[in-house]
This record gives sequence, structure tokens and C-alpha cells, in this order.
Amino acid sequence: MCLFCKLVNGEIPSNKVLEDDNFIAFHDINPIAPIHLLIIPKVHVEKFQDVQPEMMAQMTAFIQEVTKTMELDKSGYRLVTNNGEDGGQEVPHLHFHLLGGTKLKWTHLHDEDPKASM
Repeated sequence: MCLFCKLVNGEIPSNKVLEDDNFIAFHDINPIAPIHLLIIPKVHVEKFQDVQPEMMAQMTAFIQEVTKTMELDKSGYRLVTNNGEDGGQEVPHLHFHLLGGTKLKWTHLHDEDPKASM
């Protein structure tokens, strides 16, 4: 069972912001912004490539509600999903990072110099 499935089952505690029958939003334990939440479906979906469009439609409405709850809907935020190993996905359970609470900048897009591996 993956880390996020254990969280959904209550085996791992989380600092929840919002929850409904299908999704949970909670604070990231290693935040990179003043507001850094993870938003996950309660059913296990490994990555974005595997999600059904119907679930994404429901998840969109949930994410919009989370942005209102966190008062980011007017000021702005970044919504990111890492997909697969090369995309930086560390937990194999679909999740979105919601970042906000400050003016966000791009710091880097890769961990190493791509020319070094040529």
C-alpha cells in the first residue's frame, strides 16, 4: 500500500485542510512555499496518465474549493503535478502540489546540468 493510501486509511496522520468523499487536501511535510498543500484522490491512481477524465472534472471543483478555503483564489497560486520518474514524482499516487502565499519564482527545472551527461 502506498504512502498516500495509508494516509487516506488513517494509518498515517496528516494536517488536513479540506476533505470530501473523494479527495483530501493536506499540508506538505516539506513545504517549499508559505502555503504548500498536497491534493490527492482517495482512490489509488498512480499518475496523471492513468486518471479518468470524470475524476479530473470532480478534482477540479475540489481544488477550486481548496484555493478559496486557503484564500488563494484571488491572489494567485501554482498548481503542479509531477508525472513519472523523469517528472520528479516521488510518491506513486496522483497528487497535485498547491503552492502560494507569496510571489512564486522558478528556481530550477532540473537537478543536474544536462550537458554533463552527454
